[in-house]
Amino acid sequence: MWGWWGAGGRREAPPLKQRCSNGTILRDVDFNSQNSPANSTAGKTCVHWNYTKASLQAPPLDFSFRGISFMQDLLTEEPRPGPRAIRRLEGGRLLTQAVRLNNNTLNDLTDFSDIMEKLLEYPLDIYWIDLSFNDLPNIDPVLTTYYNLRNLNLHGNSIQHLSEVDKLAVLPHLRNLTLHGNPIEEEKGYRSYVLSTLPQLKSFDFSGVTKLDRSTATVWRRMNIKPKVIRKKRERY
Repeated sequence: MWGWWGAGGRREAPPLKQRCSNGTILRDVDFNSQNSPANSTAGKTCVHWNYTKASLQAPPLDFSFRGISFMQDLLTEEPRPGPRAIRRLEGGRLLTQAVRLNNNTLNDLTDFSDIMEKLLEYPLDIYWIDLSFNDLPNIDPVLTTYYNLRNLNLHGNSIQHLSEVDKLAVLPHLRNLTLHGNPIEEEKGYRSYVLSTLPQLKSFDFSGVTKLDRSTATVWRRMNIKPKVIRKKRERY
C-alpha cells in the first residue's frame, strides 16, 4: 500500500486535497530522493492510500441521544464529538464505516440510503449500525442492502413479529445482532428462531452463540417450522 512518504522514509496519510481522478493521491516526487516510491518518475505522480482501511479504523459517526425523529434530521444535526475526530474528505463526506443512531425517536428509516451517501465516503462499506432504543416497528429492508454489515443493534425497539428476522438472512457477514427489549422477545422459541434463521451469528443479544445453542436451534426449527411445499401447477392440455 503506497502512502505519503514523510521524513525518515515513514509512510504517512497524504494531504486529502491532492487527489487524482481515480481516487489516488497526486503529489510531487523527487526521483533522486531516497524517500520516493520505487519505480517513480520526477514530477507529479499518483500514489495509493487505502482510505477504506482508514475508515474501518475510524470512530463511528455518532448521532445518539440527539432527539432525531427523521433521517433527514442528520443533515442539519451535529454529531456527538468523540475522543478522535472523523476524517472529512474534500467533498465533505466522512471517512468511517460505523453509524450510531441509538436513543432517538425514529419510527422508520425513510431516506436512510440517501442520507448515508451524502454523509459517508464509502456508505456501502458500513459494517456497524446501532439503531437501539428507537421506536422501529419492523426491520426495514434498507438494512439488508448493506452487504458488509457485521454488527446490527436493534434492541429496545417495537418489532412485533419474529418473521421480521427472516429479512436479515441475506447478510452473509452479519455476526453480532441484538433484538432484546422488543415485543418479539416474549414469543416462544425467540432465541432458537433467530439462531436457526441466522446461523452465521457469533453473538446474539450480547451473548456468545455456543454449539449447544446451534444444535438446540436446529432441533427446535425441525419440530416447529414446517418446510414450504412448492406445488407445481398442472399443465393444461
